[in-house]
Amino acid sequence: MHEGSHLEAGSPELAVAAEATLRASGAAWTELRARIFEALSDARQPVSAYDVSDDLSRRLGRRIAANSVYRILDLFVALNLARRVESRNAYVANTHPACAHDCIFLVCEMCGGIEHLDDDRLAAAMRARAAERGFVAKRPVLELIGICAACRS
Repeated sequence: MHEGSHLEAGSPELAVAAEATLRASGAAWTELRARIFEALSDARQPVSAYDVSDDLSRRLGRRIAANSVYRILDLFVALNLARRVESRNAYVANTHPACAHDCIFLVCEMCGGIEHLDDDRLAAAMRARAAERGFVAKRPVLELIGICAACRS
């Protein structure tokens, strides 16, 4: 299991870490990037680029194009500031941007919520199995679809 330091979603510390990571990469921390990260970090569930676009358009009183949001989300994913939940075509803020490892998501098909797990041994085993077949894994997608404990009760 991975024991990295996780920050709280929606916390000022997570936003500071995201800004520092972005600036260290040579990219600017613009108002729009800050707002998109804030929307992502504050979301209780994975959000799509369209969700973020609609939310920001309402809050800012001007249209924010989904294409612009997609580009920024792609940058966040590339810099480990966000993770893409493939089964939902949606994104979540990465609460441990300083850690470089594969995340495992438990995705509830009832409420749409996700839970994040770290298990570097499982991820490494998947990469090793792929390598045995001559396959070079770039970004493993580790998601389990099911029903969360809250929805089951």
